[in-house]
Amino acid sequence: MYAKGVSTRDIQDHLEQLYGVEVSPTMISNVTNKLVPVIKEWQSRPLQSVYAVVFLDAIHFKVKQDGHIVNKAAYMVIGIDLDGNKDVLGMWIGENESSKFWLGVLNDLKNRGVQDILITCVDNLTGFSQAIAASYPKTEIQKCIIHQIRNSTRYVSYKDLKKVTAALKPIYKAATEEAALQELDQFEEAWGSKYPLIIRSWRSNWDELATFFKYPPELRKLIYTTNMIESYHRQLRKVTKGKSIFPTDEALLKMFYLATMDVVRKWTGRVQNWGQILLQLSVFFPERIGQFLR
Repeated sequence: MYAKGVSTRDIQDHLEQLYGVEVSPTMISNVTNKLVPVIKEWQSRPLQSVYAVVFLDAIHFKVKQDGHIVNKAAYMVIGIDLDGNKDVLGMWIGENESSKFWLGVLNDLKNRGVQDILITCVDNLTGFSQAIAASYPKTEIQKCIIHQIRNSTRYVSYKDLKKVTAALKPIYKAATEEAALQELDQFEEAWGSKYPLIIRSWRSNWDELATFFKYPPELRKLIYTTNMIESYHRQLRKVTKGKSIFPTDEALLKMFYLATMDVVRKWTGRVQNWGQILLQLSVFFPERIGQFLR
Protein backbone atom coordinates (compact mmCIF):
# COMPACT_ATOMS: atom_id res chain seq x y z
CA MET A 1 0.00 0.00 0.00
CA TYR A 2 2.87 2.35 0.82
CA ALA A 3 4.39 1.59 -2.61
CA LYS A 4 1.13 2.67 -4.26
CA GLY A 5 1.23 6.04 -2.49
CA VAL A 6 -1.21 5.32 0.36
CA SER A 7 -0.38 7.49 3.40
CA THR A 8 0.62 5.89 6.73
CA ARG A 9 -2.62 7.15 8.34
CA ASP A 10 -4.75 5.63 5.55
CA ILE A 11 -2.84 2.35 5.87
CA GLN A 12 -3.62 2.47 9.61
CA ASP A 13 -7.35 2.90 8.81
CA HIS A 14 -7.33 0.09 6.22
CA LEU A 15 -5.67 -2.39 8.56
CA GLU A 16 -8.15 -1.59 11.30
CA GLN A 17 -11.22 -1.81 9.04
CA LEU A 18 -10.16 -4.97 7.17
CA TYR A 19 -8.46 -6.97 9.91
CA GLY A 20 -9.26 -5.24 13.19
CA VAL A 21 -5.52 -4.71 13.68
CA GLU A 22 -4.45 -1.51 15.41
CA VAL A 23 -1.08 -0.11 14.37
CA SER A 24 0.23 3.42 14.71
CA PRO A 25 1.48 5.50 11.75
CA THR A 26 4.87 5.51 13.52
CA MET A 27 4.99 1.73 13.47
CA ILE A 28 4.15 1.69 9.74
CA SER A 29 6.90 4.23 9.17
CA ASN A 30 9.32 2.05 11.16
CA VAL A 31 8.37 -0.98 9.03
CA THR A 32 9.06 0.94 5.81
CA ASN A 33 12.40 2.09 7.30
CA LYS A 34 13.60 -1.48 6.72
CA LEU A 35 13.92 -0.31 3.12
CA VAL A 36 16.65 2.24 3.89
CA PRO A 37 19.64 -0.18 3.81
CA VAL A 38 18.12 -1.87 0.72
CA ILE A 39 17.92 1.52 -1.04
CA LYS A 40 21.52 2.34 -0.07
CA GLU A 41 22.70 -0.97 -1.49
CA TRP A 42 20.72 -0.42 -4.72
CA GLN A 43 21.99 3.15 -5.02
CA SER A 44 25.64 2.04 -4.75
CA ARG A 45 25.42 -1.11 -6.93
CA PRO A 46 28.02 -1.44 -9.73
CA LEU A 47 26.85 -0.31 -13.16
CA GLN A 48 27.83 -1.25 -16.70
CA SER A 49 30.95 0.34 -18.16
CA VAL A 50 29.28 1.80 -21.27
CA TYR A 51 25.78 3.18 -21.82
CA ALA A 52 24.53 4.05 -25.29
CA VAL A 53 22.07 6.71 -24.13
CA VAL A 54 21.53 8.26 -20.71
CA PHE A 55 18.56 10.51 -19.84
CA LEU A 56 18.97 13.00 -16.99
CA ASP A 57 16.13 15.02 -15.50
CA ALA A 58 14.75 16.17 -12.14
CA ILE A 59 11.30 16.15 -10.56
CA HIS A 60 10.37 18.63 -7.82
CA PHE A 61 8.60 18.18 -4.48
CA LYS A 62 8.04 19.96 -1.19
CA VAL A 63 9.75 18.51 1.88
CA LYS A 64 9.77 19.58 5.55
CA GLN A 65 13.22 20.61 6.75
CA ASP A 66 14.11 22.24 10.10
CA GLY A 67 10.50 23.29 10.65
CA HIS A 68 10.20 24.87 7.19
CA ILE A 69 8.80 23.61 3.90
CA VAL A 70 11.42 23.69 1.16
CA ASN A 71 11.44 22.74 -2.52
CA LYS A 72 13.58 19.71 -3.24
CA ALA A 73 14.71 18.25 -6.55
CA ALA A 74 14.82 14.48 -7.02
CA TYR A 75 17.51 13.85 -9.64
CA MET A 76 16.78 10.83 -11.84
CA VAL A 77 18.98 8.98 -14.34
CA ILE A 78 17.80 6.36 -16.84
CA GLY A 79 20.37 4.48 -18.93
CA ILE A 80 20.07 2.32 -22.05
CA ASP A 81 22.90 -0.21 -22.21
CA LEU A 82 24.47 -1.78 -25.31
CA ASP A 83 21.95 -4.63 -25.19
CA GLY A 84 19.09 -2.13 -25.56
CA ASN A 85 17.81 -2.63 -22.00
CA LYS A 86 16.79 0.39 -19.94
CA ASP A 87 17.25 0.81 -16.22
CA VAL A 88 17.03 3.50 -13.56
CA LEU A 89 20.67 4.02 -12.60
CA GLY A 90 19.94 6.00 -9.47
CA MET A 91 18.04 8.78 -7.70
CA TRP A 92 19.40 11.60 -5.59
CA ILE A 93 17.55 14.20 -3.46
CA GLY A 94 18.96 17.74 -3.37
CA GLU A 95 17.84 21.32 -2.89
CA ASN A 96 16.95 23.00 -6.18
CA GLU A 97 18.15 21.73 -9.52
CA SER A 98 21.71 22.89 -10.18
CA SER A 99 24.61 22.02 -12.47
CA LYS A 100 26.85 21.57 -9.41
CA PHE A 101 24.58 18.85 -8.01
CA TRP A 102 24.36 17.19 -11.44
CA LEU A 103 28.18 17.08 -11.54
CA GLY A 104 28.07 15.16 -8.25
CA VAL A 105 25.52 12.73 -9.76
CA LEU A 106 27.72 12.14 -12.82
CA ASN A 107 30.79 11.59 -10.65
CA ASP A 108 28.78 9.06 -8.63
CA LEU A 109 27.99 7.16 -11.87
CA LYS A 110 31.69 7.21 -12.72
CA ASN A 111 32.62 5.87 -9.28
CA ARG A 112 30.13 3.01 -9.80
CA GLY A 113 31.87 1.90 -12.99
CA VAL A 114 30.38 3.94 -15.85
CA GLN A 115 33.43 4.69 -18.00
CA ASP A 116 31.64 6.06 -21.06
CA ILE A 117 28.28 7.46 -22.19
CA LEU A 118 27.77 7.92 -25.92
CA ILE A 119 24.81 10.35 -25.85
CA THR A 120 23.12 12.20 -22.98
CA CYS A 121 19.61 13.62 -23.30
CA VAL A 122 18.95 16.56 -20.99
CA ASP A 123 16.65 19.51 -20.44
CA ASN A 124 17.87 23.08 -20.96
CA LEU A 125 19.25 23.73 -17.47
CA THR A 126 22.05 26.31 -17.49
CA GLY A 127 25.44 24.75 -16.79
CA PHE A 128 24.28 21.20 -17.57
CA SER A 129 26.61 20.90 -20.57
CA GLN A 130 29.65 22.01 -18.54
CA ALA A 131 28.84 19.43 -15.84
CA ILE A 132 28.67 16.65 -18.46
CA ALA A 133 31.85 17.84 -20.20
CA ALA A 134 33.69 17.81 -16.87
CA SER A 135 32.80 14.15 -16.20
CA TYR A 136 32.40 12.67 -19.67
CA PRO A 137 34.19 14.95 -22.15
CA LYS A 138 33.54 12.68 -25.19
CA THR A 139 29.79 12.42 -24.58
CA GLU A 140 27.45 14.01 -27.12
CA ILE A 141 24.72 16.19 -25.65
CA GLN A 142 21.18 16.34 -27.01
CA LYS A 143 19.01 19.02 -25.44
CA CYS A 144 15.34 18.09 -25.35
CA ILE A 145 13.40 19.69 -28.21
CA ILE A 146 10.12 19.55 -26.25
CA HIS A 147 11.72 21.51 -23.36
CA GLN A 148 13.02 24.02 -25.90
CA ILE A 149 9.53 24.49 -27.38
CA ARG A 150 8.04 24.92 -23.89
CA ASN A 151 10.70 27.51 -23.04
CA SER A 152 10.03 29.31 -26.34
CA THR A 153 6.26 29.50 -25.88
CA ARG A 154 6.67 31.13 -22.45
CA TYR A 155 7.32 34.39 -24.30
CA VAL A 156 4.31 34.09 -26.63
CA SER A 157 0.92 35.74 -26.20
CA TYR A 158 -2.01 33.34 -26.11
CA LYS A 159 -3.46 34.47 -29.47
CA ASP A 160 -0.16 33.64 -31.24
CA LEU A 161 0.50 30.36 -29.44
CA LYS A 162 -0.85 27.92 -32.05
CA LYS A 163 0.75 29.80 -34.96
CA VAL A 164 4.18 29.98 -33.29
CA THR A 165 4.10 26.31 -32.25
CA ALA A 166 3.16 25.32 -35.82
CA ALA A 167 5.91 27.54 -37.25
CA LEU A 168 8.54 25.91 -35.00
CA LYS A 169 7.61 22.38 -36.14
CA PRO A 170 9.36 22.45 -39.55
CA ILE A 171 12.64 23.31 -37.76
CA TYR A 172 12.91 20.12 -35.71
CA LYS A 173 11.07 17.95 -38.27
CA ALA A 174 13.53 18.88 -41.05
CA ALA A 175 15.43 16.07 -42.79
CA THR A 176 18.87 17.66 -42.32
CA GLU A 177 20.52 20.28 -40.13
CA GLU A 178 20.99 22.54 -43.14
CA ALA A 179 17.27 22.39 -43.93
CA ALA A 180 16.48 23.02 -40.23
CA LEU A 181 18.63 26.17 -40.22
CA GLN A 182 16.78 27.43 -43.30
CA GLU A 183 13.49 26.83 -41.48
CA LEU A 184 14.88 28.72 -38.46
CA ASP A 185 15.75 31.66 -40.78
CA GLN A 186 12.18 31.62 -42.11
CA PHE A 187 10.81 31.53 -38.58
CA GLU A 188 12.98 34.56 -37.74
CA GLU A 189 11.64 36.46 -40.75
CA ALA A 190 8.06 35.78 -39.66
CA TRP A 191 8.36 36.14 -35.87
CA GLY A 192 11.83 37.53 -35.07
CA SER A 193 10.78 41.15 -34.62
CA LYS A 194 7.88 40.23 -32.32
CA TYR A 195 9.65 37.48 -30.33
CA PRO A 196 13.43 38.06 -30.53
CA LEU A 197 14.02 36.04 -27.32
CA ILE A 198 12.80 32.85 -29.04
CA ILE A 199 15.31 33.32 -31.86
CA ARG A 200 18.13 34.06 -29.43
CA SER A 201 17.31 30.94 -27.40
CA TRP A 202 17.24 28.60 -30.44
CA ARG A 203 20.44 30.03 -31.91
CA SER A 204 22.42 30.03 -28.65
CA ASN A 205 21.39 26.41 -27.91
CA TRP A 206 21.59 25.22 -31.51
CA ASP A 207 24.74 23.05 -31.27
CA GLU A 208 23.13 20.84 -28.63
CA LEU A 209 19.59 20.99 -30.03
CA ALA A 210 20.82 19.85 -33.47
CA THR A 211 22.84 16.80 -32.35
CA PHE A 212 20.10 14.39 -33.46
CA PHE A 213 20.20 15.57 -37.13
CA LYS A 214 23.36 13.57 -37.81
CA TYR A 215 21.62 10.30 -36.92
CA PRO A 216 19.10 8.11 -38.83
CA PRO A 217 15.35 8.16 -37.91
CA GLU A 218 15.41 5.22 -35.43
CA LEU A 219 18.04 6.90 -33.27
CA ARG A 220 16.62 10.41 -33.70
CA LYS A 221 13.27 9.28 -32.38
CA LEU A 222 14.95 7.87 -29.27
CA ILE A 223 17.04 10.93 -28.34
CA TYR A 224 15.42 14.16 -29.49
CA THR A 225 13.13 14.37 -26.45
CA THR A 226 13.42 13.24 -22.84
CA ASN A 227 10.03 11.45 -23.22
CA MET A 228 11.42 8.24 -21.74
CA ILE A 229 12.29 9.84 -18.41
CA GLU A 230 9.15 12.02 -18.42
CA SER A 231 7.03 8.88 -18.79
CA TYR A 232 8.84 7.48 -15.73
CA HIS A 233 8.17 10.73 -13.86
CA ARG A 234 4.45 10.41 -14.61
CA GLN A 235 4.49 7.01 -12.89
CA LEU A 236 6.19 8.58 -9.85
CA ARG A 237 3.68 11.43 -9.73
CA LYS A 238 0.85 8.90 -9.81
CA VAL A 239 1.94 7.44 -6.47
CA THR A 240 2.90 10.77 -4.89
CA LYS A 241 -0.15 12.82 -5.93
CA GLY A 242 -1.80 12.22 -2.54
CA LYS A 243 1.15 13.84 -0.75
CA SER A 244 1.63 17.56 -1.16
CA ILE A 245 4.46 17.65 1.42
CA PHE A 246 6.88 14.90 2.50
CA PRO A 247 8.02 14.85 6.16
CA THR A 248 11.66 14.01 5.29
CA ASP A 249 13.99 13.36 2.32
CA GLU A 250 14.02 9.71 3.43
CA ALA A 251 10.22 9.43 3.15
CA LEU A 252 10.41 10.77 -0.40
CA LEU A 253 13.25 8.40 -1.30
CA LYS A 254 11.41 5.35 0.11
CA MET A 255 8.30 6.05 -1.95
CA PHE A 256 10.35 6.75 -5.09
CA TYR A 257 12.33 3.55 -4.66
CA LEU A 258 9.19 1.39 -4.30
CA ALA A 259 7.51 3.09 -7.26
CA THR A 260 10.70 2.67 -9.32
CA MET A 261 10.88 -1.05 -8.59
CA ASP A 262 7.27 -1.28 -9.81
CA VAL A 263 8.12 0.53 -13.05
CA VAL A 264 11.41 -1.31 -13.75
CA ARG A 265 9.73 -4.69 -13.28
CA LYS A 266 7.62 -3.92 -16.36
CA TRP A 267 10.63 -2.94 -18.49
CA THR A 268 11.20 -6.42 -19.84
CA GLY A 269 11.81 -5.83 -23.56
CA ARG A 270 14.61 -4.12 -25.46
CA VAL A 271 14.18 -0.66 -26.95
CA GLN A 272 12.27 -0.85 -30.25
CA ASN A 273 14.48 -1.36 -33.34
CA TRP A 274 17.52 -1.80 -31.08
CA GLY A 275 19.41 -4.05 -33.54
CA GLN A 276 19.26 -1.29 -36.16
CA ILE A 277 20.17 1.42 -33.63
CA LEU A 278 23.18 -0.54 -32.34
CA LEU A 279 24.42 -1.03 -35.89
CA GLN A 280 24.25 2.73 -36.42
CA LEU A 281 25.97 3.47 -33.11
CA SER A 282 28.81 1.10 -34.03
CA VAL A 283 29.38 3.19 -37.18
CA PHE A 284 29.32 6.52 -35.31
CA PHE A 285 31.36 5.32 -32.29
CA PRO A 286 33.50 2.41 -33.60
CA GLU A 287 36.40 2.69 -31.14
CA ARG A 288 34.23 3.34 -28.12
CA ILE A 289 31.84 0.40 -28.46
CA GLY A 290 33.63 -1.95 -30.86
CA GLN A 291 35.49 -3.77 -28.07
CA PHE A 292 32.19 -4.50 -26.27
CA LEU A 293 30.53 -5.96 -29.36
CA ARG A 294 33.17 -8.59 -30.21
